[in-house]
Amino acid sequence: PAAGPTTLALTWAGHASWIIRVGGLTVLTDPVWSRKILGTPARVTPVGVRWEDLPPVDAVVISHNHYDHLDAPTLKRLPRHTPLLLPAGLAPWARRRGFTQVTDLDWWEAVELPAPGGPVRFDFVPAHHWSKRTLTDTCRSLWGGWLLTAPDGRRIHFAGDTGYGHWFEEIGRRHPGIDLALLPIGAYDPRWMLRPVHTDPEEAVKACQDLGARALAPMHWSTFLLSGEPPLEPLHRVRAAWTATGRPREDLWDLPVGASRVLAER
Repeated sequence: PAAGPTTLALTWAGHASWIIRVGGLTVLTDPVWSRKILGTPARVTPVGVRWEDLPPVDAVVISHNHYDHLDAPTLKRLPRHTPLLLPAGLAPWARRRGFTQVTDLDWWEAVELPAPGGPVRFDFVPAHHWSKRTLTDTCRSLWGGWLLTAPDGRRIHFAGDTGYGHWFEEIGRRHPGIDLALLPIGAYDPRWMLRPVHTDPEEAVKACQDLGARALAPMHWSTFLLSGEPPLEPLHRVRAAWTATGRPREDLWDLPVGASRVLAER
């Protein structure tokens, strides 16, 4: 959608990759435009927006360093002056690749970027996951989610990869009035192995409630097949779980890959 300084809109490119228009900025989350990534079957759903059709990218936020969230070939397409916001410990990785505006944060730290509509705030918030890119760097860098606050106070929570737990209530307590939560609903089967690090659809709905978020946008399903559940099962289950809460159907933003939606002004 056309986006001015007061527009807050997002487009799902697939998996955990979103194009967020906020305060006049264009922000990418965990951008993966590659068809194939290391150690993972090729994507089954094409990227929802061609790279050539993106507006100029003003910033990138990364949740953690797994290959399906931190994709070096995609980042290589960006100008090296693009601001990268990263979990603690990942700044050296980005600087070795020539990026000059790199900020890595610990949980509960924040940074603001100037924007046409006024400063946009980026808070790095907890998640329950892990990190690894090589045989020797397991959990040597942090992981987490991002809270984006528009100049007018509207808020989007991007969870990255995470299991379910008390951290959602804590995020909601520290950052009241979240308008939209982008939460993972796929890659959860078998539960005995994946429960600590990947929310299932029902847990994503509970996490949205714990955050105090008004609306939920599911992600991290039916792009890369990473686990044992049928590809469309996460969608059916998140719809059923949302209906069971009695919350308005229009507040479940179950977008298809490539779709966009604009968040109404308060």
